[in-house]
Amino acid sequence: MDDMLQNAHLVTEGTFIYLRDSTEFFIRVRAGWKKLQLGELIPIPADSPPPPALSSNNLHPLRPPLTSVSSVNYGRPALHLVALNMPFSGDVRADFQCFQQARHAGLLSTYRAFLSSHLQDLSTVVRKVERYSLPIVNLKGQVLFNNWDSIFSGHGGQFSTRVPIYSFDGRDVMTDPSWPEKVVWHGSNPHGVRLEDNYCEAWRSASTAVTGLASPLSTGKILDQKAYSCASTENRAAKKQPRDLARP
Repeated sequence: MDDMLQNAHLVTEGTFIYLRDSTEFFIRVRAGWKKLQLGELIPIPADSPPPPALSSNNLHPLRPPLTSVSSVNYGRPALHLVALNMPFSGDVRADFQCFQQARHAGLLSTYRAFLSSHLQDLSTVVRKVERYSLPIVNLKGQVLFNNWDSIFSGHGGQFSTRVPIYSFDGRDVMTDPSWPEKVVWHGSNPHGVRLEDNYCEAWRSASTAVTGLASPLSTGKILDQKAYSCASTENRAAKKQPRDLARP
């Protein structure tokens, strides 16, 4: 329940959440959460097999992490850039996916989507005071960028392709076949400003008639300017919020 209240801003209005421990059901409304009243229990036979385990992808269950994520020692304060565990089309609740997958990986810090949105330019997702002082690293602490501002210098956000970008479950997106297209959505110009004609209708559309800007990672750039159909399933990255780096 505490997580629901603290992270309500990451959940889209109309989302349902079921609390397995208490068997309670809630819906996200504009002002908060509303508890739904369920009908009487319809029991099943005592000898029935248990229900299947919940999975975000029933056809392709997630592999266990290659490294225990919760035991990684990040060392000095940094921003962590992590890919989601599967590619997505242009229609996705990106911040909620980042929050949910980070929790499943045992990461308690807040993660935000590496995307321009209808509310915020990508370049301003990080607070101004931390845009120059913190390096951007992967899940294992290897440096991808010297700092946040360096991504938006107008050169496409160049990084070394020898440094892997890992998913929340520990896979290298550049070598794992689960990501057939090594492309990351961003919806921004080279300076991280939103492009409303090229961000899949605020990341709510998977239509072939709409496009979003994305970057092929093989170019060694995370902010290259390539337009893709919003029906395409591309990589999506999540970035750890700097304010959580100081937590014990």
